[in-house]
Amino acid sequence: MFEEASEVFDNMFKSSFPLTFIVFIPAVLILVSPLPAEASHEFTVYRMQQYDLQGQPYGTRNAILNTEARTVEAEVLSRRCVIMRLADFSYDKYQKALRQSAGAVVIILPRNMSAMPQDIVQQFMELEPEMLATETIVPVYFAMEDDELLSIYTQTLTSSSSQGSLSAAEVLLHTATANGFQMVTSGAQSKAVSDWAITSLEGRLAGVGGEDLPTIVVVAHYDSFGVAPWLSYGADSNGSGVSMLLELARLFSKLYTYKRTHAAYNLLFFLSGGGKFNYQGTKRWLEDNLDHTDSSLLQDNVAFVLCLDTLGNGDSLHLHVSKPPKEGTPQYSLLKELEAVITSQYPEVKFSMVHKKINLADDMLAWEHERFGIRRLPAFTLSHLPSHRLAQRSSIMDVRSVSPSSRHGAGEPPAGPHVDVKKLSRNTKLVAEALARVVYNLTEKVLTAFLKRFKQMTIIETQLSAVVDWLTAQPRAAQLVDKDSTVVSTLEYHLGRYLKDVKRHYVKADKRDPEFVFYDQLKQTMNAYRVKPAIFDLLLAVCIAAYLGMVYLAIQVSLSSAVMSLYS
Repeated sequence: MFEEASEVFDNMFKSSFPLTFIVFIPAVLILVSPLPAEASHEFTVYRMQQYDLQGQPYGTRNAILNTEARTVEAEVLSRRCVIMRLADFSYDKYQKALRQSAGAVVIILPRNMSAMPQDIVQQFMELEPEMLATETIVPVYFAMEDDELLSIYTQTLTSSSSQGSLSAAEVLLHTATANGFQMVTSGAQSKAVSDWAITSLEGRLAGVGGEDLPTIVVVAHYDSFGVAPWLSYGADSNGSGVSMLLELARLFSKLYTYKRTHAAYNLLFFLSGGGKFNYQGTKRWLEDNLDHTDSSLLQDNVAFVLCLDTLGNGDSLHLHVSKPPKEGTPQYSLLKELEAVITSQYPEVKFSMVHKKINLADDMLAWEHERFGIRRLPAFTLSHLPSHRLAQRSSIMDVRSVSPSSRHGAGEPPAGPHVDVKKLSRNTKLVAEALARVVYNLTEKVLTAFLKRFKQMTIIETQLSAVVDWLTAQPRAAQLVDKDSTVVSTLEYHLGRYLKDVKRHYVKADKRDPEFVFYDQLKQTMNAYRVKPAIFDLLLAVCIAAYLGMVYLAIQVSLSSAVMSLYS
């Protein structure tokens, strides 16, 4: 076969040069061209937050992407899709892309974020609020790393880095001949979601001994928050708080079924939605109970409101208050009982009260108890965090993590926030015991006998772990949890197992002056197409024109030679 082909080409060379030029050159170009590579790669991307809160826009305002890929090392980023890995991410690089009017930014995240080095995780958590505070029209996406995406990044990085060390002619030639990737999203432009409902849940345990009983309210918000809604799992904030609330509801529901331990306190449990959006669910719930109804436990004698937030780790507990409790009040009793339980049974735990006044001039409240404080209800928040400003409360790095020994060196903690079920169980036990001492007004004489019975109601550590695992198996950003969500229905089911009169409360933004506005297109499919740069088309057109011109001249010469031979 090859001998026959060579004989044909040999005859072509001998017979006619123009014919050889016209046929042989394209054939050679086809034969020597490299094997075609993978034409495209499809992967899922998660867009940065886009929402309005109290009329102030946050996050990215665009969702459409159709531009060529570059890394931040390239000299020119204008109208290019800048891709970067989390390990190489910095705020300066991110700002460089925005300043040069990049077409988009895609940040590649590792599959196992809990295995990232601590310094990288901490740096990114601190940058998340700054990224959201800067409104930008540049679409910003996050993608999970895979082999193909890593290959695209490596090739783009090589192409972008080499241009800085080349001459102008070499840059032009390299630009014209190098392979590139066109990044294209499949979705449409983002638009506001109308009539979105934030759902909250309440349930109660009625006390015994009279109608005018004091009420203790236990609160935890269940939604999560991070720079990208579809990557916000909120393991510690506030999966730990929800898990503790459900366990407290289980324990006290058992105590309230016995006549001898049926206390003279109403217990009201509230799982609020929209907690990460200035506690919108709690705000509307308070308005409904205090302003629009004549029969509510909140309108009666409220002993105190205990908010649970970020309790799944650490060896410290902080009781955050807007106003220090006065001696002789139920809230002061809880403070003292917490100190007593920790001192006698958990000496490794450092306990303190943190006093911070409510600053109504701030756009965002610091803690959930401040919503109750504004309505003059005694409230405080229990957390292992000493300050509301710590980044792990609102980060996509707040994910469920296994024990340190299985993924990390012995004694080395996992990177970023995580939930230690043993410490969550310990914190649940001490809160339950302190709360029981207040509810039953235990004296030293009956304390030992009662606690013996109470300790039979042990904390089920496996159940706490299962609830945290379930909560962190799905993103719980407020934009993703609607009234028909499995998150809401499952939480409602668990509350219904332990409590009475379980109800839903909905919050919809005011259409004339909305407190919050959510947007769609938060999760899309992106395609990376292997392409030549635009200048390659120009160069190819010039080459084709030159080739056709040479063919035309060859034909003209051949015809002229034929005509001259006829006349001669």
